Amino acid sequence: MAFGAYIHVPFCRHRCDYCAFATWTDRHHLEQRYLEACIAQVRAVRSSQRGMPAATSVFVGGGTPTLVDPDLLLAVIRELPLADGAEITIECNPDDLTADLARTYAAGGVTRLSIGVQSMVPEVLAALGREHDPANVEVAVDAARSAGLSFNLDLVYGAAGETIDQWDATLAATIALDPHHVSAYALTVEAGTPLAADPSRHPDDDTQADAYQLATDRLGAAGYDWYEISNWSKPGHECRHNLLYWTEGEYLAIGCAAHGHVDGRRYWNHRTPERFIAAIEEGRSPESGSEVLDTTERRVEGLQLAIRTRSGVPASEVADETVSSLEGLVERTADDRVVLTPAGRLLANEVAIRLE
Repeated sequence: MAFGAYIHVPFCRHRCDYCAFATWTDRHHLEQRYLEACIAQVRAVRSSQRGMPAATSVFVGGGTPTLVDPDLLLAVIRELPLADGAEITIECNPDDLTADLARTYAAGGVTRLSIGVQSMVPEVLAALGREHDPANVEVAVDAARSAGLSFNLDLVYGAAGETIDQWDATLAATIALDPHHVSAYALTVEAGTPLAADPSRHPDDDTQADAYQLATDRLGAAGYDWYEISNWSKPGHECRHNLLYWTEGEYLAIGCAAHGHVDGRRYWNHRTPERFIAAIEEGRSPESGSEVLDTTERRVEGLQLAIRTRSGVPASEVADETVSSLEGLVERTADDRVVLTPAGRLLANEVAIRLE
C-alpha cells in the first residue's frame, strides 16, 4: 500500500515576495533542536499503538531544506520505516546544491531532487523577489546528475513584466538541461505577501493562459508527458509522492505546519517551529487541528483532485448533463473516463467545483 511522509523544513535565507508558506529567515538558531524534534516525533509515531506503515515516498519541503545540516536531515529520514525502492525527494535551492551535498544526499538514500528554478531570466527572478543566480541552475543539475539522482526543475510563470519570449527562453533552457521532470506553476497572489500588497505586480490571466499553452506545446514536443495540471515528466518519472495527494492517499506530517492524512483524518501541526518544538519536548502532540470528511465530502474531494490528472475520473461518477455542460473543457475517453481537454486545464478549478 502506498504511504508517504512529508517533512517540513521552515528555514530560509530570504523570503520570496510571493511566498505564503510557513518559513522564517530569523530562526536558524533553532535548526538543530527542530530536526531533533522531528526525529522524536517520528519515534513517537512508530512506538504508538497504531505504528507506522513503511513509506513508499518521502518529500522534504520548505522553506529551504538545503540550508540545514544534511546529516541531521538524513537522520530524520532514517527514522522512517521505508519500503523497498521508496522515492525520497528533497527540495533544493540552486545556489546551495554542490556536488558534495548531492553525493551526501544520495549516500543517505535520497533518490530525487526538486530544484527551485522559477525562471532562467534574471529580470524575471528579480520581479519574483528571488535571489539565486540562474547560472547556478546548471551547476546544481550537474551535481544531481553526477550523484545519480533523478531531478525535477520547478518553474513559475506570470511574474510582473514577464514576456512570452522570456518564458519561452526559460522553457528552452529548462529542456536543454534534460531534467526527468518539470513542474510549471502559475504565479498566484497569496494574502499577506509583498506581492499581494502591490496590485501592479499581479499576474494577468490571459498572459498566464498563453504561457501555460506554450509550456504544454514545448514540453510535449520535448518528450515530457503531462500527468497533472502543472506537472510533466519523462515516462516513469512521475512524482510518486505528489500522486498520493491527488489520489487521496495517506501520509504522515512531520514538522511545523505540515499537513497529514491518516485513516480518513486530515490533520495539521502547529505553524511555528517554537510551538512545534515545545510540544515535542514536553511530550505533547504537535497537532493544532484536524477534520474528518463525511462520505459525500470525500467523494466530491476525490473527484476534484482526480480531474486534475491525466487519468481523470470514471464517467460513471459524473452525470451526463454535467459532462454536456462542460463541453470543450472535458472529454470522454475510450476507456470510459472523463478527462480535461487542454482548454479545460486552464479552467480546472471551474470544472472541479461542478463535479458533484
